[in-house]
Amino acid sequence: MIAVWKHELRSYFHSLTAYVFGAGLLLAVGLGAMLYNIEAAVSNFEYALSYFSIIFAVIVPILTMRVIAEERKQKTDQLLYSLPITTTQVIVGKYLALLVVYLIPLCIVALYPLIFSQFGDVYLLTSYGSMVAFFLMGAALIALGVFISSLTDNQGFAAGIGIGVILLNYFSVSLSEYVSATAFGSVAALCVIILALGAVIKHLTKNETLAYGVCFVLVAAVGVTNFVNGGVFEGLLPSIMTKLSLFDRFTGFVNGVFDLTSIVYYVSVIVFFLFLSIQSLEKRRYN
Repeated sequence: MIAVWKHELRSYFHSLTAYVFGAGLLLAVGLGAMLYNIEAAVSNFEYALSYFSIIFAVIVPILTMRVIAEERKQKTDQLLYSLPITTTQVIVGKYLALLVVYLIPLCIVALYPLIFSQFGDVYLLTSYGSMVAFFLMGAALIALGVFISSLTDNQGFAAGIGIGVILLNYFSVSLSEYVSATAFGSVAALCVIILALGAVIKHLTKNETLAYGVCFVLVAAVGVTNFVNGGVFEGLLPSIMTKLSLFDRFTGFVNGVFDLTSIVYYVSVIVFFLFLSIQSLEKRRYN
């Protein structure tokens, strides 16, 4: 795993990937700090992190699009399978390398509150609590990007899908105000999500029976629940869109609330998508 980690780090810093990612992140946070902390004379540094967090929609796909897709395109993933390490170690090694690339600009950003505190009162506890959440939110998005990269050998396609998914997550709270809050709308949306889940299971396992079985059981469960008590689905779709938003959960930290449930949610998202990435690689190994 350490060898994979070192190899990935060298590849990132021998190309422009790490530098573009770091420059994009520092530019976004710097603009936020200039607008809020300097021009508006606001002491809350966490606002700078929140204001331009949409930059993740651009820089995360740039960072993660090649992590596995390039291996598949160049057929070098076959070498990974021949190494005396498990697929889990490969994915974790690659992911840790991405986190190091992410942490380097964050270490520079961590100096900003200390600098601003020399010229006024800065809420350091809230600032650094928000930075912890900011790191975990980015780590969750990176795990999502790794999974998307594991599904294709086309880097451009992986980047495009990553941008779309992250933007959808960013605007999910706003979009939830326009989606149907009726029971029928929620049931229809759940059926679409179940079909998408079945497609992912089929892609990862190549087992049509398993995919169709999971879809049938889940759709049947939704249908029975709707028949017995359809009121339970009232307002469910907007609620799901709000609760799944990684960015909306970060807002609580910006407001000075260190929400442990959000921390658990970020960690769960990381573990979930790394698990899916491992399964995607395992499927290719056996194929």
